[in-house]
Amino acid sequence: MIPAITASEYIYSKLGSNASLLPLAVKDLANSSGLTAGSYITGKDVEGKDRFIDEFGTEAIWLGGIPFFKKFTDLTFYKLLGIDPKFDVRNLKNKDILAKAIEKAPTEEIKQSIIKISKNPKYTKNLAIAKFAFSTLAAIATYAGLTKFRQHYRLEEAKEELKEKAQNKHPSAKTSNLMQQKVPQAFAPVHSSKKGKDVSFSGALQDFMFNPVKNLMILDGSITAERLASSQSQQELINYTIKEAGTWFFMYFAGSMIQKHLENKAKVPIKLDSMIIESKELKQAFKDNSIKTSLDAYEKVIKDTSKEIDIYNFIHENPDNFIVKMAKQSKLIKTLKKSDKIDTRAYIDITDFKNLKSNIEELYKKAPQDNIDKYLKQVVKSKRIAVLKNIGICIGALGVAVPAIMIAMRYILPNNREYKVMEMAKKENQKELSKTA
Repeated sequence: MIPAITASEYIYSKLGSNASLLPLAVKDLANSSGLTAGSYITGKDVEGKDRFIDEFGTEAIWLGGIPFFKKFTDLTFYKLLGIDPKFDVRNLKNKDILAKAIEKAPTEEIKQSIIKISKNPKYTKNLAIAKFAFSTLAAIATYAGLTKFRQHYRLEEAKEELKEKAQNKHPSAKTSNLMQQKVPQAFAPVHSSKKGKDVSFSGALQDFMFNPVKNLMILDGSITAERLASSQSQQELINYTIKEAGTWFFMYFAGSMIQKHLENKAKVPIKLDSMIIESKELKQAFKDNSIKTSLDAYEKVIKDTSKEIDIYNFIHENPDNFIVKMAKQSKLIKTLKKSDKIDTRAYIDITDFKNLKSNIEELYKKAPQDNIDKYLKQVVKSKRIAVLKNIGICIGALGVAVPAIMIAMRYILPNNREYKVMEMAKKENQKELSKTA
């Protein structure tokens, strides 16, 4: 059985991973909170509400949209077609690995599902691509709908606020518009000033399909384009340009750059996943020398081979090897629930497994001859500090620096301080009054 993962192992593992959505969620929460607070400072209620809907509504679609539509596809199209959605089509690239996946399938049901898929690989590949395209495009369409609703809602809110101010200033002044019952904005008509207008299974497409962070980059790219294209004033365009530039850099690129710098600067090796570094099994492997035995066994079998099937066989045939155990511990190798049996429907990235072996070897070679406990405590501490520094820098940039720059631009640029939607609302109100006069 795979040892239970503690809360600290899980949190630091996810926060320190460039393929995890958790650090993106933390960064975006800080960014959304900072921008919303800044909007309440500069534009009061109407702009603050608009920013809240934009930021937190977008965050919900951004993080949950693609997983939701993928799950929807699994429960509908995949179920109707009788295809196992848990099978990773990257296993179809290597016929030897596919055959081994069938041979080593942990259950008869899984074995038969892989056999069925292997008989028509092109069909399954196209279905996977269609699932990727549908879930991404559906999430994009959902965001476009949010944008249209938000633009209509904020204009109506601004108009109502101006009417209320005018009525309070001149209590006797009444118009038919002010006597009308306000229609709930969720049911109001929505208008927008803008009108919308066998793929090769390899390379960049594969990266974006199976890396959740890169998959989000496609959605984020469309969100950025939509925000810039649908900006209804120069003020909004400037705000979005600053926000999107900061978001893209600190959300997707800065983290890996900072992580690499901190890893190179650390006095002890901290490249391994926190689930490994913080595990009791690592300490035990040093004490009973199984870490060296496992590394030697790997070298003896694999040597200088570049064949992926040899490493794939090694993984299946050496379940007690420490490297294999840690690959399961860190979820590099997926197992059945509450079991250490490898789920052969999942894809094992052989390059990642080789990197894991190299990082374990580095940790072992740099360990002192004695006082291993102190050494491993230093590794854990250094890893945690590096993860927190990385997240902290990005949160500071997205939650404080970017909103501060946006506020500053409102005061620096001429005729840019007042919320432009209020100006649009004044014009709309004047038109309505002239029609009723």
